Amino acid sequence: MRLLIQSGRLIDPLGKKNGNFDVLCQDGKIEKVERKISVSDVEEVIDVHGCIVSPGFIDLHTHLREPGYEYKETIRTGSLAAAAGGFSTIVCMANTLPVNDNAVITEFIVKKASEEAVVNVLPVGAITVGLEGKSLADIGQMFEAGIVAISDDGRCVMDSALMRKAMQYARGFGLMVISHAEDESLSGQGSINEGLVATELGLSGSPNAAEEIIVARDIALAELTKARLHIAHLSTRVSLELVKAAKKRGVMVTCEVTPHHLFLTDNAVRGYNTHASVRPPLRSEEDAKALRHGIREGSIDTIATDHAPHASFEKDVEFSKAAHGMVGLETALPVCLKLVQDRLVDLSGLIRLMSVNPARILGYKNKGHLQKGADADIVIFNPDEKVKIDSTKFYSKGRNTPFEGWNLKGCVHYTVVSGKVVYNTRER
Repeated sequence: MRLLIQSGRLIDPLGKKNGNFDVLCQDGKIEKVERKISVSDVEEVIDVHGCIVSPGFIDLHTHLREPGYEYKETIRTGSLAAAAGGFSTIVCMANTLPVNDNAVITEFIVKKASEEAVVNVLPVGAITVGLEGKSLADIGQMFEAGIVAISDDGRCVMDSALMRKAMQYARGFGLMVISHAEDESLSGQGSINEGLVATELGLSGSPNAAEEIIVARDIALAELTKARLHIAHLSTRVSLELVKAAKKRGVMVTCEVTPHHLFLTDNAVRGYNTHASVRPPLRSEEDAKALRHGIREGSIDTIATDHAPHASFEKDVEFSKAAHGMVGLETALPVCLKLVQDRLVDLSGLIRLMSVNPARILGYKNKGHLQKGADADIVIFNPDEKVKIDSTKFYSKGRNTPFEGWNLKGCVHYTVVSGKVVYNTRER
C-alpha cells in the first residue's frame, strides 16, 4: 500500500528537517520525503495543509489493564485512545491479572495486540513474581516472548539485593529496568503530597523523600551493575538533581515526567478531587517548576503519560480509598503544548521529548524519525486548533482525568502506523 501525505509542515528533529515536505509511505516504510512528490499509483492521498507532520509519539508508560481488568481498559480500547492522542507506539506495564511475570502472559499480550491493537504495543515484564517483591520473575523466558523492559511499576522493589540481581539479569538480556521509585514504608497509603494541603484536608501525605531515597538507591545499583535504568514518573526537584548528577558520572540512567506532574500541583486535590489521586502524588509548585525547568534545559529525557484508567466506582469514593491514577493518552498533546506556548521548548523540542528520545531509549533505530526506510509511524496535528477536554468523547474506557473542561490548543488529525491511517479526526 502507498500513502501520500501532502502540504504539511514536516518536523523531523533527527532527520534535521523542518519545513514544507510531502511524505510517501510504501509497504509500511518511509519511501520519500521531498518538497513536492507527484505520483499516480497511490491508494490514499491526504492533504494536511496547516498541520504539523512528525514521527508518531511513543509512550513509555501505559497501563492497558488486559488481561484481568478489562472493565477498566482493554488492549483494543487503550490502543484506540493512543491513536487518538497521536501515539503510534505504547509500552504497557505488567500490573495485569494475572501479572505479566511469565512467558504465557507475555505471549497473550503480544498475540492480542497483533489481532486487536491499532498501534504498536510493547509489553513490559514484571521484575518479581506477582509484583510481590520476593523472588525474580522469569526474565529470560519473557524476553524470548517479547518484553522490552522489566518493571514492578505500581509497586517498588524494596529489597535492594533483589533489585541488584534484577539489574544484573536485565543487563544480560539487554533489557532496561524501569523503576517505580517509592519507599513504601515512608509513603504508606499517601496519595497526596505531604505538605500544607494534606494537613488542611486531613489526609495522609507522602513526602518527597519517599521517591528520592529509591531514586538514589537505584542509581547506585545501576552504577554498580552497569545496567540501563529508567526512572518512571519522576516528580521532585531532588530526584531530578540525582539523575542529572548520575548522568554526569556516566551512569546509564534516563527519566520521564508526566504531563500532570508538569502542570498540576497538590492544590488540584482540594475539594477531595479523586481524579487528582495519583502515585507519586502531585507535588508542590516548587517541584513542578523544577520539572518544567528540567524540560527547558534538556535534563528530562521524555514525557510519558502513565495512562491509568479506572472505573467510576473506583474513583467515586472517599479520597483515601480511591484508586490511584488518571488517564492521559488523549490529553497528552494539548497539555504538553503548553510547554511550547510558555516557550520552554519549541515544537521540535517537544517532538524530541515525545518521539525521538523514547525511540532512542528503547533502542529502536527505525522509529522516532521520518527518514527513508524508517517505519511509517506518523502523527499529524494542528498545534493551534482549540480543544476542550471532554472525557465523554474518549476512546479509553477511563474517564478519570483532572483536566476535564480545560480549554487548550492542539488537535490530532491523523495517526499513521506502518503506513496505514489508524485515526482520522473526521471519522470520529
